[in-house]
Amino acid sequence: MEGEKHLPIEFSDRMHHLLGNLQEKIGELQHTMDERDCCILNDFEEVNKLFKSIHHSAATFYLQLYLEPYTKELEILTACAQALSEKRHGALIAIKRRGALETLIHSGVPLHAKLTASLLEAIFYPGNPLHDGGVLIEENLIVSAGNIFPSSVHYSGKEKLGTRHRAAIGLSEISDALVIVVSEETGRISFALGGVLYPIQPGGINR
Repeated sequence: MEGEKHLPIEFSDRMHHLLGNLQEKIGELQHTMDERDCCILNDFEEVNKLFKSIHHSAATFYLQLYLEPYTKELEILTACAQALSEKRHGALIAIKRRGALETLIHSGVPLHAKLTASLLEAIFYPGNPLHDGGVLIEENLIVSAGNIFPSSVHYSGKEKLGTRHRAAIGLSEISDALVIVVSEETGRISFALGGVLYPIQPGGINR
């Protein structure tokens, strides 16, 4: 995956530190299991919280790495994805990077509107005629909505994917776009890049 060969020292050091803390917590949990005959569910919850914190730090770093040169509205995108996740409103958002996307997608409604979280949330509100399609974003503009993205023809993972996730992977297979997808069933937020689907965090970015 692009950008992974030369990670910034600060990020690498932080990940090593956080993972070290996680290993320490797991060691303490193992010790607790050996020493005490009691419920350890609270200990598991602490380990789970720490893991989610590490996952969130890594997801934030990689989204910034892949999107910062192409849009200055990362905070809007992540806030919108979080809000949609909490409401279980499905979403499919493609961010144009270097390559053109207009010839790869179909049937979109041109908008050419300034990118805002409220507009994105309105587009994906259930019942909106555009909510089942994908949104195309270029820099700080919503270029179009209600687009049909090509479905993946190469996905061979064990997890059963819905239409939105297959479309996110499909567009990323034939372009360099980064595609954010929110599951309406689980609220899970992921992004597709280079034909691979990466979980940002189950249930939302900041949870």
